Amino acid sequence: MEFMDLLYRIFIKDGGWLTILNGLWVTVQISALSILFGTMLGSLLCFLRMGKIAPLKVAAQIYISIIRGSPVLMLLMLLFYGVFARTGMSPILVAVITFSMHTAAHVAELLRASLMALDKGQVEAARTLGFSKFQAFKLVTLPQLARIAKPVYQSTIVNLIQWTSVVGYVTITDLTRVINNIASRTMQPMITIIGGMIIYLALSYLVYGLFHLSERRQVASRQ
Repeated sequence: MEFMDLLYRIFIKDGGWLTILNGLWVTVQISALSILFGTMLGSLLCFLRMGKIAPLKVAAQIYISIIRGSPVLMLLMLLFYGVFARTGMSPILVAVITFSMHTAAHVAELLRASLMALDKGQVEAARTLGFSKFQAFKLVTLPQLARIAKPVYQSTIVNLIQWTSVVGYVTITDLTRVINNIASRTMQPMITIIGGMIIYLALSYLVYGLFHLSERRQVASRQ
């Protein structure tokens, strides 16, 4: 009973749960926008990386190498306190730009590795049968690319959600910062942090569940 009272004082009393929901919403916003823009930019980088225009190919390769090798927190601080320091840009927007750039580098390499693993003979056979390049890509390449890339892509999304826990360094009140504030206010860091970890775990398994559901639907549609 005392434990339940303690949980009430930490997470419910004085609107603690509302504060947590607000922080969670900020985390979800940054994660969702970053994975969207990061995937789009990563696809473009992959296209340039595998293209035949040498300067663009080299530029994409350099970008991917630098960003993948840089700690995301250092990149975030560089953009917030350096590049965009005098622009008055919203910290959340800077965070979205940062994580989009970081995710794009990983997505580009993921797509490139997946494309390299494809059987090129199937595409050549489709072209022989009269398919256009677009048709061959849409009907042959894309379904196989999605199947190969999906396991690593879902891990990339989960990693992104975890990476966003550092945005408190640039004054953003996300889930991690809210948990830290509540822990300081209630003087109960262990229970509060465990509660925060459970929320992050729930987000991660929600992502895995959505991918599993989409896979089951695809299997059902083929039967």
